[in-house]
Amino acid sequence: MSIQEIHVGLDIGTTKVCVVVTAFDPVRKTVEVIGTGVADCDGLKRGVVSNISKTAEAIKVAIDRAEQQSGYKLARVVIGVSGEHITTTHTRGIVTTRTSEISQEDVRRLHDELHQVNVTADRRILHVIPQDYIIDGQDGISDPLGMSGRRLEANAIVITASSSAVENIYKCAERAGLHVDAVVLQSIASAMAVLDEAEKEVGVAIADIGGGTTNMAIYKDNVLRYVSVIGIAGQRVTDDIVAVLGIRNTDAESIKVQYGHAISESILRDVHFQVPGIGGRTPTDLSKSILCQVIEPRMEEIYDFVLARIHESGLSHQLAAGIVITGGCADLYGSELLAQRTFRLPVNKGLPRGFGSDGFAREVTTPAHATAIGLTLYSIDHEHEFAKTTAQQQNMSSTSATHNPPESQPAQPAQQIHVEKRGLLNRVKDWFENF
Repeated sequence: MSIQEIHVGLDIGTTKVCVVVTAFDPVRKTVEVIGTGVADCDGLKRGVVSNISKTAEAIKVAIDRAEQQSGYKLARVVIGVSGEHITTTHTRGIVTTRTSEISQEDVRRLHDELHQVNVTADRRILHVIPQDYIIDGQDGISDPLGMSGRRLEANAIVITASSSAVENIYKCAERAGLHVDAVVLQSIASAMAVLDEAEKEVGVAIADIGGGTTNMAIYKDNVLRYVSVIGIAGQRVTDDIVAVLGIRNTDAESIKVQYGHAISESILRDVHFQVPGIGGRTPTDLSKSILCQVIEPRMEEIYDFVLARIHESGLSHQLAAGIVITGGCADLYGSELLAQRTFRLPVNKGLPRGFGSDGFAREVTTPAHATAIGLTLYSIDHEHEFAKTTAQQQNMSSTSATHNPPESQPAQPAQQIHVEKRGLLNRVKDWFENF
């Protein structure tokens, strides 16, 4: 019987913190969702932490809820990052092979060479993704392993983020008692959850429309070719409703989710609903069609920004699989219809794939959970790297403790980062403490 690995994805959004816990069976290669947790959050502005205390508290609440559902004490997480501070550059690496046949070691050395990118102190490298390989001057090679050649080169896209923005994410997680295995660009995580290999092969763009930012990525030939972050998303739609109707943000968000339509053609029955009054004022009636007149122009603006970035990428004529929209705003009624009218390409709603209909799978098979699900999948794919890094940190701590002189302050033992099964007694104790 194989031992399941527990992986946790933490999506810190502008309006909500979402946690997904998955159990991975390394023998059967199956992934099962065993817990989720969601908490409201107002500690971010357009994807960037603006209040560490509020964000850390929201993370704690979401983690506690995920722990209660999963029955596990969670300690390690992979976190998504977004914001207009995300930038991309290009680099090129060259190595000389040790034999006439390119080995895995040669490819590894080339990838190490690609990571040796000079960035300023205020920038941090998130990902370095090879675009294509060149062997002895022959370009257009997607997989050089096993091929003959003496000179191996590669072009790569380098994705960087603001150092301070990433450090603040780490601080929030640490205050919540968590160890961060990796910080991942949100659009990459969402793509792992909702796109299949065929779409990535023929060409596809994904637009993850969250609360504060819209995260874009374009894939072609199974390679990430372009990323961009737009500082306008679902919260701007909610703000418009607040401004027009004169109601609280929470009420506007609830009305948007329950009655909102992105395009008037999707309204089959124009029902009326009550808009709560504030300060003792009498509630008023409003129709879906009137509400749509508030929502549609802003959603159209978001899609226009996405379309502009697609044209900017130079890949607009290579998207045979069209556009995939995901994120919370993709659940608005008529969002696909408006997207088709704007992009004039095939449009599909991106839902997390590879889960059954039982248990928590149905609960998380929504566009709003795409990023958190993708973060757990990223954790599964890179678990060997995380384990290696943790072991190196423990060895460094042990070495430091060995070399400390007796009169100096003793070094603290390396923290054991693990996920342990919570006993029934602990869960009952937690219940009484929170009663």
